Amino acid sequence: MPSKPAPTSPRTNRWVTAAVVALLLILSAQIIHAIHGQSLTWDEDDHIFAGYESWKTHDFGLNPEHPPMVKQLAILPLLPLHLNVPPLQNRFFKSEAYLDGQQLLYHNGPADGGRYSVDTLVFRARLPTLLFAIAAALLVFFAAREMFNVRAGLIALTLFCFDPNLLAFGAYVTTDMAASCTIFATIYALWRYVQRPTPARLVVTGIAAGLALAAKHSTVLLAPMLVLLLAGELAARALSARRPRNPQQTTLARTALHYAAALAIITVIGVAVLWAFYGFRYAARPAPLVLSPSLTDYVGPLAGIQARGILLAARFHLLPESYLYGLADVRKMANDMPSFFFGHVYQHGIWYYFPVVFVIKSTIALLLSLALTLFAIARGYLRNARALWFLIAPPALYFIVAMSSHLNIGARHILPVWVFCCVLAGAGLSALIQHNHRWLYPVAALLLFQIATTLHASPNYIAYSNEAWGGPTHTYRYLSDSNTDWGQQLLATSAYLRDRHITHCYFAYFVTPFVLPSDHGIPCVYLPTPDSFGSGVLPNIPTTIDTAIDGPILISAGDLNYFESGSSVLNPYQSLMNVHPSAYIQDGILVFNGRFTLPLAAALPHVDRAWAFANAHNNPAALNEAILAESLAPNAIQPEIVLGDTQAAAGNKEAARQAYARAIATINTMDPDARDKWLATVNQKLAAL
Repeated sequence: MPSKPAPTSPRTNRWVTAAVVALLLILSAQIIHAIHGQSLTWDEDDHIFAGYESWKTHDFGLNPEHPPMVKQLAILPLLPLHLNVPPLQNRFFKSEAYLDGQQLLYHNGPADGGRYSVDTLVFRARLPTLLFAIAAALLVFFAAREMFNVRAGLIALTLFCFDPNLLAFGAYVTTDMAASCTIFATIYALWRYVQRPTPARLVVTGIAAGLALAAKHSTVLLAPMLVLLLAGELAARALSARRPRNPQQTTLARTALHYAAALAIITVIGVAVLWAFYGFRYAARPAPLVLSPSLTDYVGPLAGIQARGILLAARFHLLPESYLYGLADVRKMANDMPSFFFGHVYQHGIWYYFPVVFVIKSTIALLLSLALTLFAIARGYLRNARALWFLIAPPALYFIVAMSSHLNIGARHILPVWVFCCVLAGAGLSALIQHNHRWLYPVAALLLFQIATTLHASPNYIAYSNEAWGGPTHTYRYLSDSNTDWGQQLLATSAYLRDRHITHCYFAYFVTPFVLPSDHGIPCVYLPTPDSFGSGVLPNIPTTIDTAIDGPILISAGDLNYFESGSSVLNPYQSLMNVHPSAYIQDGILVFNGRFTLPLAAALPHVDRAWAFANAHNNPAALNEAILAESLAPNAIQPEIVLGDTQAAAGNKEAARQAYARAIATINTMDPDARDKWLATVNQKLAAL
């Protein structure tokens, strides 16, 4: 065991306390500054409405894809307010929560007889979630100080407080920072328990694990993490016995039983804490409301073992119904979500996505600090093997699982890794200084570089990429979704247009139709997006968008590559991918000035209306819209398929076959995964003729 750090003087303690408080204040100021100038991100209205209803009506079925803790905490400042709450319309649960959340937040202002602007409501909801960032920062300091020394704690805290990724998700009504905080808290609590096993420390570990389970579904990975850590402890004890004898073997067996019992107690406490957030009620919704679709139907597409496991837990009410529903949703999302990586759209995720994301999104200072930490470990300057095991094994396991997932839509999905890296880097840099005080100067330079690069990116932390990759304005060239654009730029976009007196523009906005640019006074004509196309809820789509339109054209970085469609062949903005934008708004909205030809963008609204008319059994109107769509973008897949569908409905089988054949010719230019998916769809239609 390493020796305990030397005691510090009262004067030093006061200085350290002042430094910690100052860093936490700076952390809070940076995050508050960022969120104050940002509109709703993708999931926030969904979380806010679901959290509000879980408090007011005990309904946990509106946003079951995420556990309730963050939502319930965020809603506390809104509970005393008298808000106009939209009535439920019994839609698909995601549409219900997203659209009702939009109504709740945008229709409580003076124009609607209320007193609260959307900016006020969103800011109030975001502030409580800042507590998770502050708590995580404190835990980083205390863990590094206790595992190594005070200097390591201060370095780790500085790296945390000036990390763009941790700042980016520090105070949204989303689950990423809460999960990062509680995962680290659980591992730190277990380390303290292993150091000195006491009932109090065991209970704290169980409570931390329960809070983690209530934060995000990915925290179920704590189970293998805890098993792995304690197995490593047993292995270390076995190796330390040079000449194993029966008494030592008995002691090792007792330790194994002790750890098994500890894991059981942690599990019981953790699951009890999780149940508490659901009010110890199995049913997701109060009677007579039910989940739509049912849990049984929702798990149907999952792999057999996954579906059987969830349904078995449901049968015996081992976990709340809403929580089990969320587990199913996580797996479905991971299986179905396309990705964008270095200019290419993939139908599924790729295994090396997250290692490259980590290199792009981490600061150069942190990457160098981690490299120096490896050097310090190799040279024997950094010794505490137990602490290193607890700091390396959990994020490594988390990273490996993330790499095996197909959910490649953002660095936030590996956010806990950065928390552990801050402690590791703090320990490594401190060890170098302790070995030779001349290391103080390069370490100070690294910390100053960390601070400078983060302040330079402020307040647009979401789009951050380090200088080796061109910085935040270049991130969209390599990555998409919450790596660069999570829909947070409407306030800045409105100001940009207003300052330039722009009253006519076009806008493809990532969060449409769940947050609308018009609600922020943005006068642009809406352009199609993967989520608005086919939604049936998007207002103000013009009757005609010309194939050639004059800018300014504003396109969210998440829509420019159109990755959610699963293939660049389906991208109506593909011709803009290599055009240099005239301006960047918060590094996530790209502005293009000039005249651009976008035939598929012009056709898609007509495709949408054709399907709407077909669903309303107005076949003549559907066929007219389909013919118009195909004339605007001949040979494009969506227009040709809808033309084939409407021709088939009109009894024109040969015309339908010709349209499907043109679609197939274009489908054959796709990557294999997307091609096979679309070919199966069209061939099924041909077989039905």
